[in-house]
Amino acid sequence: MANTDSKVTIHMAASLDGFIARKDGRVDWMETSDEFAGGDTMDREFVEAFLKTIDCYVMGSRTYETALSFEAKGFGWSYGDKPTFVLSRRELPRTRDTVELYSGDLAQFVNERLRPRFRSIWFVGGGVVSAECLRLGLADEVRYSILPILIGAGIQFFEKLDRDVALYLAEVKAYKSGTVSLCYEVRR
Repeated sequence: MANTDSKVTIHMAASLDGFIARKDGRVDWMETSDEFAGGDTMDREFVEAFLKTIDCYVMGSRTYETALSFEAKGFGWSYGDKPTFVLSRRELPRTRDTVELYSGDLAQFVNERLRPRFRSIWFVGGGVVSAECLRLGLADEVRYSILPILIGAGIQFFEKLDRDVALYLAEVKAYKSGTVSLCYEVRR
């Protein structure tokens, strides 16, 4: 039985034109040089406190491979010691005990395995996984961090949605980096 207190959040950072990565998967454009004087500062304490509110992460295989490449380059593992579930039909390396690979039914996985155990479930990529989460009616909110750049082409935030998904704007924040963070509740 699903935990009625649990919340499934889809979150991604994307370019203003809606791409989460270049066509080849690179995210080199994420470091921007914009500055918005009127924006909030995202200091270390704020980020650490916020990350403590997340109970687990869910991602697709390409997002996982990107995270592994960041780790190999010395940037660390972005997901700390939180349980991280990777949705994939391919064999992938498991570099830590907190990572679990899953290839079955997504709705059953979320409703029967994740919701009973976790209150704050974050889907953090990619476009196919995010669209499937919405298609199946699993998401409670969408958080979209828009970076101040246009890249022209790439992997879309939501790949191949087959219907409209009504949203309710719950929060807007602008940061000194020029990033704008939007939080939408998914309307049922």
